[in-house]
Amino acid sequence: MAADAATLTVPGPQGERSVRISSPTRVLWPEAGITKLDLAEYLIAVGDAFVAANGDRPVSLQRFPGGVDGEQFFSKNPPKGAPEWIRAVTVTYPSGRSHPQLVIDEPAAAVWAAQMNTIVFHPWASRAEASDLPDQLRIDLDPQPGTGFAEAVPAALALRDLLVEVGLTPFVKTSGNRGIHVYAPIEPEHEFLDVRHAVIAVARELERRMPEQVTTAWWKEERGDRVFVDFNQANRDRTMAGAYSARALPWASVSCPIEWSEVESVDPRDLTVRTVPARLAERGDAWARMADHRGRIETLLGWWERDLADGLGELPFPPDFPKMPGEPPRVQPSRKNAANWEE
Repeated sequence: MAADAATLTVPGPQGERSVRISSPTRVLWPEAGITKLDLAEYLIAVGDAFVAANGDRPVSLQRFPGGVDGEQFFSKNPPKGAPEWIRAVTVTYPSGRSHPQLVIDEPAAAVWAAQMNTIVFHPWASRAEASDLPDQLRIDLDPQPGTGFAEAVPAALALRDLLVEVGLTPFVKTSGNRGIHVYAPIEPEHEFLDVRHAVIAVARELERRMPEQVTTAWWKEERGDRVFVDFNQANRDRTMAGAYSARALPWASVSCPIEWSEVESVDPRDLTVRTVPARLAERGDAWARMADHRGRIETLLGWWERDLADGLGELPFPPDFPKMPGEPPRVQPSRKNAANWEE
């Protein structure tokens, strides 16, 4: 008896490729009834826009062998058995260690990753051949418990205006859950730490203008029910779900690029693996011209220096990072005491 498999023909810049999908009827999203084959066909349907947004970047694969309700793990190395046309690039992690990561150059690479049970794709903010120099400034607006997408909308609109104020061109997408992701293309001329500082600078300015709605507090106990501007997503090897990537949520949502005119009316739960292909075919890719609008972050770096002069220093880094220069001690404010805290 033949093994349970399907072979898909995937068009791409190098011509058509055949990609074998094993266990095509395996249900990845039980609540939505979406299978592994459905996911692969989704990636073909959105293939050009997916590659435009996520291609030519180091990418981590979030894999779910048993579906979204089962165990998961991240692949940073190209998985074994990768076709010869799958590319990898060596990148440097915060620890100083270097390792190859997968690069997606065509839709067939994304479909092959789906064959490897990848549901969420996490691209770096930098290009493969200049992986130390981000060409995207990324800001994650993360609603805290008690808030949701509706509360993130005013923050996103105010953030858009701020970025325009400093000469950048912002683009927006749903996170696939409650949050909103705002990107601005930038010239790849600064290292990750500088871009992080630019993000902190704009986050602090947004917080000043919306103190009751927005927070930069790293510690959850200090955030309240405000929208957290997650500046640490701008760090090296910290990523968000890519544009047009599915999410591991019961309704099979997609992190979907939208127009700014849609932000106040869109329902992110309507943007799913089942609905986004038709939307893309009808409306086109909201991020199609992102690469044409690269700006510079010098004004934001000036804001960072201004804030330093006013006594606002470095903010905490993620716990898996080495201790960074100027970073405050990594201890919750409620646990500060003479034994573990130095100003």
